[in-house]
Amino acid sequence: MPSSRRYFLIQSTAAVGALGAAGAAVPFVQAMLPSARARAQGAPVKVDVSRLRVDEHLVVEWRRQPLYIVRRSQATLAALNSETEGLVDPDSDRSEQPQYAANAYRSRTPEYLVLQGICTHLGCAPKAVQAARDEHLPAGGFLCPCHDSRFDYAGRVLRGYPAGRNLSVPPYYFETPEILVVGLDAPPEERA
Repeated sequence: MPSSRRYFLIQSTAAVGALGAAGAAVPFVQAMLPSARARAQGAPVKVDVSRLRVDEHLVVEWRRQPLYIVRRSQATLAALNSETEGLVDPDSDRSEQPQYAANAYRSRTPEYLVLQGICTHLGCAPKAVQAARDEHLPAGGFLCPCHDSRFDYAGRVLRGYPAGRNLSVPPYYFETPEILVVGLDAPPEERA
């Protein structure tokens, strides 16, 4: 058999084998990609905060976890600045939050607080406590019913309770003054 024919057969066999291997790999690669349901669970959530009154909170779900959105009054904001002595991490140095929330209010704007509603002790869901209903939280905040951890209306944990870190602040931004988008730090066109 001439060498040019042998070379052609070897190359043809290799090409067919490569195509077959690529065709066989497609189902394996597709099986490793997240499903539409999984992608939807990790997708950003839009929340209309226009009907949220001062000192009210809203609970929505993001990534199968509760999110707490609080519209704080001026009195609540003033109390947050004055009641820092009994906090574990008043400046949120060891807390999980985006850079824009590394401030006394732990938020982009002082008025609105956005927190992941998962206690940093054992993962329970703290409940909102209105002002003056808890002697340890005179300005209001969150109380974990499982192990009694208390968090102020900036999500900062009080000293002497089991939780050692403040509640986490997820990435978020305001699409409009009334629409909050949780799950992204900025609109997609600004992130590029």
